[in-house]
Amino acid sequence: ADSLWRAGRRATADEDWDAATETFARIRSRYPKSAYVGDSYYWQAYALYQKGGSAALRDAVTLLDAQRNEQAGASTVRSGEAQRLATRIRGALAQSGDSQAAEEVIRRADAAVKSAGGGASGSASDGSSSARRGARSGARGGRQSAAAAGCPAEEDDDRVMALNALLQMRSDDAMPLLKQVLARRDACSETLRRKAVFLVSQKRSEDAADILMDAAQHDPDAETREQAVFWLSQVNTARSTTLLEQILKTTKDEGLQDKAIFALSQGHDPRRAEILRDYADRDDAPEHLREQAVFWLGQGKGEENGKFLRDLFGRAKNAELKNKILFSLSQQRSDANDQFLLDQAVNTSNAIEVRKQALFWAGQNKSVDVARLGAIYDKGSDPEFREQVIFVLSQRSRDPAAIDKLIDIAKTEKNRDLREKAIFWLGQSRDPKALKALSEIVLRSPEGA
Repeated sequence: ADSLWRAGRRATADEDWDAATETFARIRSRYPKSAYVGDSYYWQAYALYQKGGSAALRDAVTLLDAQRNEQAGASTVRSGEAQRLATRIRGALAQSGDSQAAEEVIRRADAAVKSAGGGASGSASDGSSSARRGARSGARGGRQSAAAAGCPAEEDDDRVMALNALLQMRSDDAMPLLKQVLARRDACSETLRRKAVFLVSQKRSEDAADILMDAAQHDPDAETREQAVFWLSQVNTARSTTLLEQILKTTKDEGLQDKAIFALSQGHDPRRAEILRDYADRDDAPEHLREQAVFWLGQGKGEENGKFLRDLFGRAKNAELKNKILFSLSQQRSDANDQFLLDQAVNTSNAIEVRKQALFWAGQNKSVDVARLGAIYDKGSDPEFREQVIFVLSQRSRDPAAIDKLIDIAKTEKNRDLREKAIFWLGQSRDPKALKALSEIVLRSPEGA
């Protein structure tokens, strides 16, 4: 039996489904008292499921039903894996027209809504609130797990599979059930509600957008609210865009705002970019969220975003926001943005760190000619800023002009510290010219030093 078990698992790993099906069946016929018998049903059913075809799928369901009735102690039954596989298979059969499987899918989906979730009671929502209040010290609120609250979380995957199968089979019937799931407020339905918002988003309709928005505004679980906002990004409709804008304008929940900003960054709707620009321009918005909006604007295409960011830089009061704007402009790669970055680098009214950031991001763009960087070095007077120019030149060491400028600095710069910086970065280069220049510096007479 041990040998057959290993052979069956090996066939499964090799995706030889015929061999796996035959081998797991032989365990039961030849060694009916073996410890492997219980789980052999599951693995034979799994192989049949992977093999596909209506007949194989029906045989797989029959095997899983037999396992549930005869081998309740099998590990795959106790873990819920067998039931989840059965639901998945019935969903596949239902989509191919099997009425009996469709009936079972509807029954399971309905049970997902009606089930009280095991430990839930009339006071479950109070307990859920208490649990959340006591767990908010961890990351992202430190949410208490359903298992810690005594809820049968292992059931959720099976029920969500049933709802998903119904959604694929008859979406008009699934949406009301998903809406009922999201209307629940007991602690033991939290995991199910989080998965329900994903299923709703797959519908991509105006109705789906309204359901997700309701969950984002009213669900007692913070993670469910945030996921509802996130999945609004996938419901790419005018309604979903309006709802995301509403979140940014009305909610004080920074977690929701963060998710809304990300959601708006997805897709190419000009209206979404406009909403992000409006938010980035708000002095009353949290600085880190304004920075997020600026970041996503930099990832989008279009000169309108670039012009907005260049204008916003002049109004920004926070150095971190200024730096984020500089980075975002560097991502858009346009002549106007390149020139703006260079202008801010040499603008002495900017803080030195801002100037250094502007120079760095300008230097990262290959469209900025090394000669322009060299000219900035020659015109500069601040040693700290000139040191940054040397560093930026070192990042362009594959460009012969950058190596030439570093060599010139290493040989002729009067400031010893700056000469040493140029020599250091030349030493990191494998360019033959750099090695030759370093040798000449080492060998030159003291009088030439």
